[in-house]
Amino acid sequence: MPGLPPRVLAVRNLAEGANALAKVGADPEGIRLMAPKFVHRVVLVRDVPLRAAILLKQEMLACGGEAGVAREVAALDCSCTDVLLAGTMRQFELVLSKLEQQPYGLAELARAVRGALERVEERARPRELICREYRLPLGTRTYVMGILNVTPDSFSDGGRYLEPEAAVRAAHRMVEEGADIIDVGAESTRPGAEPVPLEEEWARLEPVLKRLVRELAVPISVDTYKAEIGRRALEAGASIINDISGLQAEPELARWVASAGAAVVVMHRQGDSRTMQINPRYRCLWGEILAYLQRSIEIAVEAGVERERVVVDPGIGFGKTVEHNLELLRGLRELETLGCPILVGPSRKSFIGKVLDLPVEERLEGTAAAVAVAIAQGADIVRVHDVKAMRRVAAMTDAIVRG
Repeated sequence: MPGLPPRVLAVRNLAEGANALAKVGADPEGIRLMAPKFVHRVVLVRDVPLRAAILLKQEMLACGGEAGVAREVAALDCSCTDVLLAGTMRQFELVLSKLEQQPYGLAELARAVRGALERVEERARPRELICREYRLPLGTRTYVMGILNVTPDSFSDGGRYLEPEAAVRAAHRMVEEGADIIDVGAESTRPGAEPVPLEEEWARLEPVLKRLVRELAVPISVDTYKAEIGRRALEAGASIINDISGLQAEPELARWVASAGAAVVVMHRQGDSRTMQINPRYRCLWGEILAYLQRSIEIAVEAGVERERVVVDPGIGFGKTVEHNLELLRGLRELETLGCPILVGPSRKSFIGKVLDLPVEERLEGTAAAVAVAIAQGADIVRVHDVKAMRRVAAMTDAIVRG
């Protein structure tokens, strides 16, 4: 009998499977062959036509996997169904190879599933986010993006940094406290905020941005959805554009990002600042967010932005209820199917205030909990107001979850 009790291991990807096999002394060639059998995946495919769903289930079962479908499928009493697939990476490879030869749209479906599985695995490999001259290695630690609002009406710090000198001092302080990126915004996007005229936004942004680019040795991100503001910001030296519309308000912004060799954050939102918190509803929260962000990625790539320069953000607080926001944090790893770095911005937001019944100035601990969970669920960048405290939270969480 073994001297220690059995352990149930959490093997999240092929790299972890290979590492577990190496620890028991498996042969290197055996590791290569066996690792795909040690990684289990569950894949949801939506709205599959009935004939395709039946074939898909048959093939999955034949390879030793599992496939759940609607009960109406057995009676042929539906036109389509969602399909929940479960199996090892090896079983998925066998099934997908067969499906690529099948009719009824199964070949296209197989390519889509294969792409999603491959993108999840890519996140476990060494990679970096390139923002012009800056290169941020991903997977080794979490990056902290400090929020700098040069606005009179942002929900948390509106008016504090409206004067350029105050804004520049705040940015310097955040870098000293551990900020890896500074995100400057000159238009409030809080719920109910009114749009700011382009020239007014630029008048707030320009003097601060030009000094930050010159004085700080970190990437400067500009929070805007306007193509003209983005163009001017990139010409002034910004390294990242952070677009709350996911390039869908003014898609031409992607062309300026591409020509500058910058990175772009594409965020999901439902509605705009004036309407997004008026009874937000979803038929399928994660499905709709993934579809929206996939379209944003396509806009970027079609304009010439390398996929490796695109960061995705689920948009906590942008057209979501408290429960929506909590569900996003719980299930953040679903974003891994897009294969891009993940940014999360829960800092001081109203869902924390509603859960804890606290005003905005007392949401530090709630923000810390949300940041820690986001990192544990795969976030690469956290966007925060309280840099010093969240840098410590990120460092501690990284020590636990990244080893």
